[in-house]
Amino acid sequence: MNSLVEISAGVAVVNVALLIALLTVYAKVYKSTRAVFTIGLMFFAGMLMLHNIIAVYAYFSMEPLYSVAILPYFVVVHITELAGIAVLLKVTL
Repeated sequence: MNSLVEISAGVAVVNVALLIALLTVYAKVYKSTRAVFTIGLMFFAGMLMLHNIIAVYAYFSMEPLYSVAILPYFVVVHITELAGIAVLLKVTL
């Protein structure tokens, strides 16, 4: 397996972990406030989590189909997403 695929998958798994933390915080906020905006945040975090879960599955199941030239871009996309989710979690807490 290509190391860039492993890095992308690893970062995507970290993204899922952070998104689970965000969903937990948002669920607690919704439970106490019943704010509709929080449902939107939960939906957004859920869709990002679904994206990352599908990405990890695709990396491992379809790795031979990926061109080696595109793998660095996948790494950059996931690291950028990780930075955004980390900042969102920091601001939320």
